[in-house]
Amino acid sequence: MNFDIVIVGAGPSGLCFAQALAESGLRIAVLERQHEDALANPAFDGREIALTHHSAKLMRTLGLWQRINPNAISLLRDARVLNGSSLYAMQIDHRDSQQNELGYLISNCLIRKAAFEAVKTSPNITLMTSVEISKISTDNESARLTLNTGEVIEAQLIVAADSRFSETRRAMGISASQHDFGKTMMVCVMEHDVSHQHVAWEWFDYGQTLALLPMNGMRSSVVITLPAHDIQCLMTMTENAFNQAVEVRFKHRLGAMRLVSTRHAYPLVTVYSDRFVALRFALVGDAAVGMHPVTAHGFNFGLRGAESLAREIKAAYTRGRNIASADLLARYEKTHQRATRPLFLATHAIAKLYSNDALPARLIRRVSLHLGNRISPFKRVVANMLTEIN
Repeated sequence: MNFDIVIVGAGPSGLCFAQALAESGLRIAVLERQHEDALANPAFDGREIALTHHSAKLMRTLGLWQRINPNAISLLRDARVLNGSSLYAMQIDHRDSQQNELGYLISNCLIRKAAFEAVKTSPNITLMTSVEISKISTDNESARLTLNTGEVIEAQLIVAADSRFSETRRAMGISASQHDFGKTMMVCVMEHDVSHQHVAWEWFDYGQTLALLPMNGMRSSVVITLPAHDIQCLMTMTENAFNQAVEVRFKHRLGAMRLVSTRHAYPLVTVYSDRFVALRFALVGDAAVGMHPVTAHGFNFGLRGAESLAREIKAAYTRGRNIASADLLARYEKTHQRATRPLFLATHAIAKLYSNDALPARLIRRVSLHLGNRISPFKRVVANMLTEIN
């Protein structure tokens, strides 16, 4: 089989990249090892995705936003950063960005479902599910994928969007800088008696990190980061014991809390690929940049990368040029590195400082939080980073 572009991985970033090219006239194939039913009806996985204004705009352009029930879209009006047991917090106000809200919150499973439905309506996109790749190769003439059935797929360009642990990236000989924080995140949805006022919390407590992402009503997505054995205890508790344990961890600041979803755990590992491109090959989504969740920019960067690469490809195709040229891919790489690397490095520095409970680090944490709260230009920079207004 022959296509212009083959995308490996039908996660949100891969599907959004395909959808960005849906009306370009190019023949696109998306390969996915999961069965199509899993893509059409993705199960709740605990993850709530914080979206910037730029991401919301892209999702509207791609036809995803309109496929999501408006009642399932929650506003992120403001943000609050807390340190230790203190009630003092650095406040990131939506007015710092001159917007009515910092962003939006949508369940990952709903984004996946909307992306799948959008792609399925395009006659120029072929979705191939339940497939395994046994070999990948590229040369100056073409790119080739061999499936475990022996079938060979040929294309001008291969794009990998198969997670931060990308097997396709490794098969192409591209290394990645990986950092394992030695912690595990547990995510779930909880009801609580005290209103969140649509304010997101990032709470760097001593011995744990807590996050609260406000959902519509008196519900929030709760993220608890601890060593793996502590998370395992939370995962296996009875529901009543779990509710009480989470109330204690949040120091009863939200009143009574009740579990209203399944619980899910994920290892806290970040990845930054050493290169984003190779010969007739490119990375998008987490395969390129697997972010720490503290800035909630993972999928936002995935959308940005898909937008950047699709823009380069469409411009080249319109002019009758090579859609997989080294120059084109180099421009994409430079653009996406410039958009992602500063925040990736800053996030690592913040995460390391605020997970360090040694006395000197505690003092620096407290001072930096107070200074940040008093410097209005700094808060405006942070607010604009969170909203991605452009």
